[in-house]
Amino acid sequence: MSSHGAPIPMTSTACGPLTGVAEVPGDKSISHRSLILGAMAVGETTINGLLEGQDVLDTAKAMRAFGAEVTDHGGGSWSVQGVGVGGFAEPENVIDCGNSGTGVRLIMGAMATSPITATFTGDASLNGRPMARITDPLALFGCQSVGRKGGRLPMTLVGAVEPVPVRYEVPVPSAQVKSAVLLAGLNTPGQTVVIEAEATRDHTERMLAGFGAEVTVEQTDAGRVITLTGQPELKSQHIDVPRDPSSAAFPVCAALIVPGSDVLVPGIGLNPTRAGVFTTLREMGADLTYENEREEGGEPVADLRARFSPNLKGIEVPPERAASMIDEYPVLSVVAAFAEGQTVMRGVKELRVKESDRIDAMATGLRANGIEVEDGPDWWIVSGRGHGEVPGGAICASHLDHRIAMSFMILGMASQKSVQLDDGGPIATSFPIFEPLMQQLGAQVTRNAG
Repeated sequence: MSSHGAPIPMTSTACGPLTGVAEVPGDKSISHRSLILGAMAVGETTINGLLEGQDVLDTAKAMRAFGAEVTDHGGGSWSVQGVGVGGFAEPENVIDCGNSGTGVRLIMGAMATSPITATFTGDASLNGRPMARITDPLALFGCQSVGRKGGRLPMTLVGAVEPVPVRYEVPVPSAQVKSAVLLAGLNTPGQTVVIEAEATRDHTERMLAGFGAEVTVEQTDAGRVITLTGQPELKSQHIDVPRDPSSAAFPVCAALIVPGSDVLVPGIGLNPTRAGVFTTLREMGADLTYENEREEGGEPVADLRARFSPNLKGIEVPPERAASMIDEYPVLSVVAAFAEGQTVMRGVKELRVKESDRIDAMATGLRANGIEVEDGPDWWIVSGRGHGEVPGGAICASHLDHRIAMSFMILGMASQKSVQLDDGGPIATSFPIFEPLMQQLGAQVTRNAG
């Protein structure tokens, strides 16, 4: 089943050159944070280019439930009338976060230090994902939680009445955990400190500073130390959301493996904590260039041009790069199938607890399409067959995971036989215009007749 309705079976077939401009949606991470921080600010925050995928729409609905006035003005233009730090009202109903692990974990952090109670749920995929990694540090502030066995949703959080500041070392690289702790620290007196051994995406720190919070970041022997001074008055902002690098990866990777392709993807956020996949692709021999490099809203941005690259080589991806490209490993594994030699990906155990077990989902689907894959607890190796040598022909399972679904559709664009997908419905959570955008470039992605 799709996360928001009946399954949508799809087929992707080998196509001619992909050409044109791919205007991908706004960045999902920044869209979530814009709504949440806008709700915690004083005054009206305006947002242009908000990603209107289901994940972000669920976060907008949640902010309304906590008392903020969230308005859709059309065309990606939104506004949020905030309630201020500590101003959240107690929701009247259960908060349904759909498929979004980012949404639910950040919202839990934002409410954890207010004296209110809220119950969270989601779809089958989200309700199977572990939440203890969030609720454990939130308990240090004084927040209580009760959920299903294994710390799973549905779950009720009782916010701390008198929160205490926390010093927390993040046990695994996770921007969601770091961000939840920092958001909880907003309504906590004193200084909240987060230490991460490996840098993860830093949108929360950047945006907190932009909203007027006192945030310092220091690189030490112990890692990256982020210190937040609590109980600031966040000031409303105007935010232009850059286009999502995770979404950009799909037309970029498709262009690299489809003969004759030349695709421009404009206005992509190239925050160094997010752009690891593009560095990796270039190391594999991809014809991928950055044009018109600039800065917008404190984030580095560029236009990406991707051209067909027939001589891709497998490489060993540095494990320390994993945090900067964790969501892109599924589609990278597709490119690896068309490369010569092995592509080795290590230090990626976080993929096991995403919307699905992404290592297992991709390994199973790639094997069914004629690709040799080895995998272990925190690693996997794809043995590429080279340009034009991927058999295809299988039906793949999306496992309610948007990135798995899109990755297999990219695979079909250059394989010998069509690749089918059991359910493309989850794609709408992050990239609602994926089908028309890829079709406009020349891809043959179709919905199967019912």
